[in-house]
Amino acid sequence: MSSGKLIEREKDMMRKITVLALSAVFVALSVPVEAQQPGKIFRIGFPDPSNASGMAVMVDAFRQELNKLGWIEGKNITIEYRFAESKGDKRIKELAGDLVRLKVDLIVVTGPNACLAARNATATIPIVNASGGDLVAAGLVASLARPGGNVTGLTSLDPQLITKRLEVLKDAVPKLARVGLLWTQPGQGGQLKELRPAAQALKLKLEEIETQLDAKGLESAFQAAKQKQVGAIMTTGIRSFFAQRKRIVELAGRYRFPTIYFQREFVDEGGLMSYGVDYDDLFRKTAHYVDKILKGAKPVDLPVQQATKFEFIINLKAAKQIGLTIPPDVLARANQVIR
Repeated sequence: MSSGKLIEREKDMMRKITVLALSAVFVALSVPVEAQQPGKIFRIGFPDPSNASGMAVMVDAFRQELNKLGWIEGKNITIEYRFAESKGDKRIKELAGDLVRLKVDLIVVTGPNACLAARNATATIPIVNASGGDLVAAGLVASLARPGGNVTGLTSLDPQLITKRLEVLKDAVPKLARVGLLWTQPGQGGQLKELRPAAQALKLKLEEIETQLDAKGLESAFQAAKQKQVGAIMTTGIRSFFAQRKRIVELAGRYRFPTIYFQREFVDEGGLMSYGVDYDDLFRKTAHYVDKILKGAKPVDLPVQQATKFEFIINLKAAKQIGLTIPPDVLARANQVIR
């Protein structure tokens, strides 16, 4: 073969090698491009009885924990928040129904009423209860160990804890004889059922004051408490009262009522005392339920957890403002004393 033909043949082979190499490069580049295509974005429904500002603290805890688990809003999840603005069970039912029609992949609720509304709206979409109530007593799960349906999550032992708060209030105000209880209709029967006999056992007169959760209604409730000559105030442990915590703390200070709350955020706003569940912890744990379900777990296989972290906070600045001296043995029991 002549040298010219040999050179031409080598050039032809080089061209073929170059074409094959470029083809391989294009194939290699196409693989990661396909792998980087966005996957399914899961949609989480979040119907709540209160309002956005009232739930901000706990929603932040929930979102931060989701982020740690790799779930980022706008990337692989979207959260559809719906707030009933304390307009009652009818509104929360409407919101739950709207979310079911949106075909969300999972619903997060807070408390038996919202949980019941969601469960009545769907028997197939997983529902995670973030806090509140006795899910077994409410008929929402068969048992804590074996929920038996599309509902699971956490319970915050509200009926039991409200009696403990009454005991703490009695210890903090030794001469206490009459207590004003702010409550709203409906859905708090479990807490009232526990509290009434507890008040009798402590030789306390319980003045039940039905309260409208707006500025006028709260003012009227405190005026009624003053007329009934109560020596201290407490509320039932519901999200709607939590949403109004700043106003409630303000009124308690103005009317000079020793008051115990169900969540530490009331004390953060200047309230006197709180005894209850660490709700931030509950909402962080809720994120773990969501993580497991979005990865394929079924609610029926996820036992309901009871709250395990509790905290008792006392604000001595608030005590001084209303002229209350809290006994040393009560101070010794607190997890935190704000001086």
